[in-house]
Amino acid sequence: MGQKILLTAKEVNIILHRLACQLIEKHLDFSQTLLIGIQPRGTFLADRLKAMLENDYGVSDVKLGYLDITFFRDDFRRREKPLEANSTRIDFVVENKNVIFIDDVLYTGRSISAGLTALQSFGRPKEVELLVLIDRRFSRHLPIQPDYRGRQVDSINDDKVKVNWTENEGEDVVYLVNNNN
Repeated sequence: MGQKILLTAKEVNIILHRLACQLIEKHLDFSQTLLIGIQPRGTFLADRLKAMLENDYGVSDVKLGYLDITFFRDDFRRREKPLEANSTRIDFVVENKNVIFIDDVLYTGRSISAGLTALQSFGRPKEVELLVLIDRRFSRHLPIQPDYRGRQVDSINDDKVKVNWTENEGEDVVYLVNNNN
């Protein structure tokens, strides 16, 4: 199994700033916009973007929630090992707001589909957008595309994209892991 660095810490930081600026261009003051990190891996990216928007770009009171999609996945009962649920924390009204789903890697689109189903429990948003750090564009099983993407990666299905965050793995780096070696 070999791995190659796709993004270094410096490149991740540059991409996060670009994504934050794109969000500001569209949503301005964020008074009608909510950020929702898809549990578990999207929360690190969502936390970083919220901090960046508030600290580096002066956007005040960015609302951030976390959404667990475990029991909404279409493969929930198909795995050998049971999935472990994470916590959902959405302490604001979703009804008629602009929601930005945030996840680290968009692969088949199934997680986002599960997120859309789970979000219905909290109301009907005005609009839902998708922000991802990595878009594996040739791997989609569902017609889901990101509105904001950090980097597109073309890889074969046996490859894996692994995103490490300082908060979790001690480093900001994105790897392409080849399982054929």
